[in-house]
Order: sequence, then structure tokens, then C-alpha cells
Amino acid sequence: MGQESSTPVAEHVPPRTLDGGRTVEAIAKYIRDGKAKKIVVMSGAGISTSAGIPDFRSPNTGLYANLARLNLPYAEAVFDISYFRTNPLPFYILAQELYPGRYRPTITHSFIKLLSDKGLLLKHFTQNIDCLERQAGVPGEKIVEAHGSFARQSCVVCKSPYPADRMLEAVRKMDVPHCLRPECEGLVKPEIVFFGESLPDEFHDNKHLPSEADLCIVMGTSLTVQPFASLPGFCSESTPRVLINLEQVGSMGSRPDDVLILGDCDAGVRRLASALGWLDELEALWKETDPNKGKEPSEKPAPKTKDEEIEEEIQRLTQEVDSTLKFSEDHKDWLRQQLANKRENVQTQARRESREDEIMIDPDTHVGMEQEPVAPAPGHRFHDEGGNLSHVFPHLK
Repeated sequence: MGQESSTPVAEHVPPRTLDGGRTVEAIAKYIRDGKAKKIVVMSGAGISTSAGIPDFRSPNTGLYANLARLNLPYAEAVFDISYFRTNPLPFYILAQELYPGRYRPTITHSFIKLLSDKGLLLKHFTQNIDCLERQAGVPGEKIVEAHGSFARQSCVVCKSPYPADRMLEAVRKMDVPHCLRPECEGLVKPEIVFFGESLPDEFHDNKHLPSEADLCIVMGTSLTVQPFASLPGFCSESTPRVLINLEQVGSMGSRPDDVLILGDCDAGVRRLASALGWLDELEALWKETDPNKGKEPSEKPAPKTKDEEIEEEIQRLTQEVDSTLKFSEDHKDWLRQQLANKRENVQTQARRESREDEIMIDPDTHVGMEQEPVAPAPGHRFHDEGGNLSHVFPHLK
């Protein structure tokens, strides 16, 4: 279950459930007639594109390009749990770009909120870690963050929760937080799924819900990353499915009641809302997410002089240099600590060997040299449930 053919349904094949063909208007009528009381929404990175969240692989401007200066063994190491345990600072440099609060939810996020307000949203499954659904006002209990998110943070050793305000401060300063339990003091990270980690239990506990839905809406995803990509296939054959996406993906379009709204996600959502008679309500709801709402409009700033532009560029470059130097110094400290630990282990081993003739050492309690972690070779890609880096961040193709 969950897997199906992606062969497009023939145009002459009539819908089984929808009245009036496979159109936006037919979906709107289906909802207005009260036949869609349990809607599941499945989304990916495409619903956040218009928010301005940077992608990962664009040359020069992508987040990986900006991480190149940190001399990682391979770019994706920043999202690998083994590398994080030995050198967490690169992730916290990256987290400054991604941390919630920097970006405004899109009108697509507000559409999901509107479905929830109308009591129609059964569950929203998302591949995104940006928490924009939460910022838009979608209740947390209605969201399944399949790849985790910045919404919670905990110790990677003992799993103890970590305060959100202290995490925010650490991200702002590019500091690495540690567990607050004195007996632990393990590294802390947001509960984002890294390589080497399993998907949250919440995903597995809720993945049956599409089979209970009477309407499925899929938005802004390539549907190539398993197990998330299998979710639309769990819907009943008689359940209409809507794809709002730049292109046809997965098995969407292969069933008699599949409706394709191809193009920009925000434009597709507005089109559906208009057919439902909800557009004004949706626009008003989205306006509530404007961080400048209620503020007096300020005068348009005067154009910057050439000297001001140069000064601004100098400040930007200075910040980049500072962050790079901070990484270099912290990395040196980490290397020094690793060497000190290794030296101590060697000395301990030597002392024990010198006493072997006098003291019998129980082999079950003998402590040998600590083996240093071995980073994968450049280009190596970890494989977890989906077998693809995109299972961690759907921006990655």
C-alpha cells in the first residue's frame, strides 16, 4: 500500500467521485457541498520558496556555497549526526540562515491555517523544517513534521529538552549549546532529522491518516523522497487528490479523481480559494502574518550614497570573516582537545602495560585507546530510510 502506477489517467475516463470533471471548480464544489470534512495536506519546499528561504545548491548563493569557506570534508557533513558529534559549529553557522523568525509565512501556509480554522484539516504532513506553518497559526497538533524542525531542541546524548530562548541566543552568537544536566553536558541540537537518525515516531504513528481522508492536497514537493512520497498512495481510490505544484509528480494524475493545478503554489492556492469564494478571507488571514502589520508606514529611505554602499559591503564582509575566524579558532580548540585526549589515553595505556607483571587486569574492564571518528570520504552520501539526502532537506535534489 502506498505505491501505485504513475501512468496519467486517460482524458476520456470520467471521475468517480467529483461532479463536473477533473477541474478546480469541481474540487471547490466538492468542498462547498460538505463532502470534504477530513482533508490531509502534504507539502514540501515549494510552499516556502516565495518566503525567500534560500535553497542549498544554487551556485554562489546557495547555503552549501557559503559553507565552502569552512573546509568541511564534504558539504553534506553539516547535516550528518556523526560529524555533528565531533564538530557541531558548522551547523550553528548555517542555522543562522534558517532559524525561524527571519521569514514570513506564504499565503499557501495561510491557506492551510484557513482549512484548520474551518474545521476541515485532518492533518498537515510537511517535509519542511522552517516552522512557517506554525508561524501562520496552524496548531501544532495538526502538523506532522516528517523530517523534524526547529520547533524543539534536545540533547543528542540523554534527549533532555533544551529551552527555546537559550537555543535562540546560541544561534545568534553561533555558540554551541550543551545539555543543562551537569552529569551529561552532551551536545544540543534542534530536533531536525540528520543522517544517521530515524524519522520521528510522530510520522510513523500518523501515516495511516491519508486512508481516512476524504480529500488530499499535495503542494510544493517532488514526491521523490521516501517514505514521505508514499503518503498520497495511502488515500482511498475514491478520494479526490489535488496537486498544486510546478509540475506533475509521483503518481498524481493517475487516478480518475486527481486534479492538477500546475504552476506557482501561491497562485494555485489563490485560484482554488477564489473558486471556493474564500479569497478575501484568505488574503485577510495572510495579512495578519505581516511583521509590519499595524505599524505606521515609514518614509521611503533616501538612496544610499556610494560611500554608504561601500561601508555596508565592508560590514558584510567583516561579519563573514569574523564567522570564519570563529569557526577556525573553535576547530583548533576541538583539535587540541582531541590530541590531549589521545595523549592521555596513550599514557594511560603505557602505565597499565608497565604494571601488567604486578597487577592482573580484568580484560572486561580494560579501557583501550579511544578510536577517533572517521569522516566519510568526500562525496559519500549517507543512506537512511529514504536513501537520499533529500529525506533530511527536501530542497536538495
